Amino acid sequence: MEEAQQALAEHFGYQSFRPGQEELIEAILAGRDAVGIMPTGAGKSLCYQIPAAVLSGLTIVVSPLISLMGDQVRSLKEAGIRGSYLNSSLTPGQQRVVLARALAGWYDLMYVAPERLQDPAFVAFAHEAQIPLLAVDEAHCISEWGQDFRPAYLGIREFAEALPKRPVVAAFTATATRTVERDIKSRLGLKDPVSVHTDFDRPNLSFIVKKLAPKERLRYIERYLAAHRDTSGIVYCRTRKRTEEVAAAFFEDGFRAATYHAGMEADERTRAQEAFVQDNVSVIVATNAFGMGIDKSDVRFVINDGLPLTLEEYYQEAGRAGRDGEPAECILLWSDGDIRLAHFLIDRTEVPEGSGPDVLKERIRCREQLLGSMIGYAESTVCLRARMLRYFGEKADMAGNCGGCSVCVPALGELPAARPRVFGGATEAASVSSFDEAGDDAEEMFQRLRALRKRLADERHIAPYMVFSDATLRAMVRRRPQTEDEMLEISGVGQAKLSRYGAYFLKELQS
Repeated sequence: MEEAQQALAEHFGYQSFRPGQEELIEAILAGRDAVGIMPTGAGKSLCYQIPAAVLSGLTIVVSPLISLMGDQVRSLKEAGIRGSYLNSSLTPGQQRVVLARALAGWYDLMYVAPERLQDPAFVAFAHEAQIPLLAVDEAHCISEWGQDFRPAYLGIREFAEALPKRPVVAAFTATATRTVERDIKSRLGLKDPVSVHTDFDRPNLSFIVKKLAPKERLRYIERYLAAHRDTSGIVYCRTRKRTEEVAAAFFEDGFRAATYHAGMEADERTRAQEAFVQDNVSVIVATNAFGMGIDKSDVRFVINDGLPLTLEEYYQEAGRAGRDGEPAECILLWSDGDIRLAHFLIDRTEVPEGSGPDVLKERIRCREQLLGSMIGYAESTVCLRARMLRYFGEKADMAGNCGGCSVCVPALGELPAARPRVFGGATEAASVSSFDEAGDDAEEMFQRLRALRKRLADERHIAPYMVFSDATLRAMVRRRPQTEDEMLEISGVGQAKLSRYGAYFLKELQS
């Protein structure tokens, strides 16, 4: 693991692994299959990116997120890892170049869509390449009981077992019930896998639930946005029509917002996504078609305008807030009409062609049960955090006071920016609006560093978070590094980024 530890520091600027990461990486490097069930923001991607940087050969990452592969590769490049992707956005000629370079050893890692594994040209390439690791991202897509079932995932096992030497297979997902986890293991043909379930508690997130009529919800969101104009956030709506209505209201109020739903043209969705990721707009109004795989770390709030169908879906959407570990708010606004809409959608449940009536009946029953848990959360009179953790199979005191939800801290008073975070017995309080012992100019300095980050990102045509996260910028403000060695002590500053950006940030901090 020493080599993995060095790669973590060099490429990502971290001195220690997050919970679960070390166990998964150690298993992969030892040649064992693995399953990682880790909430959004827990650092799943490092569990295959670090082995890709250490292992000899080409790690293949199966991902359904074609539109995000370019961003993921650019982010790896910023960290000094040689990434590539192969999808339909490339011309046939470009695809041939990528495959030729991969065989020549140009890359550590390659992202592919699951459908690619059935392409004869790619299969022929894979039989020539040295593939030590096949990582399956968003692994819940292999299960018909998961919320994003994708039939092409069912071909992953056959692909892996047909290779001259079966690689280590590692699967990762943010949310999975026990049923979905069993599907992942059996359908991928995992051999005695190491299974890691990390704590689903995200202490930096505050959870708020309010029951409001649709018109009241819109007024609430508008007031919230007016008070958070300089922060980045997502507003989820349950239908395309509602998404358009909410976005139109934002535009009239002068908010920098983008719209995203499956009814838009692909290039429109891409432009909206890029505008949000690159901080050209502060808010994106979207259906649940948006967000899976988005690695924007500085989202400070996620508002759900309406009731999701499952707690898995809700926690995945809400978990896109605060991925940098800084405080963020997750707000659920709902009304009785949302329950009627949910039942309507469940009644339209479809099953694969040829399935009997019993399959449809069982699927509807299962989805009604999942909706019941979501309604129970929305109507909860006990700690929201505890209810959520209990749902995912973790122990939690339902009579406790988490200090970070709207049940434990009742509404007409402000929730704390976040609960205290505990690391190794020491408590570290986090705050978005202030810096303890950071000086009177802390907020001004933070905004100056953000502006510098945005300028450097625009020059390189990348997202600002790929330069440094908000958490890293705040650490710079608190510690005021004056030398490169001091800069390397900041969490999130690795050697690759120090070489590329260190001088700019040191100059700003010294000015």
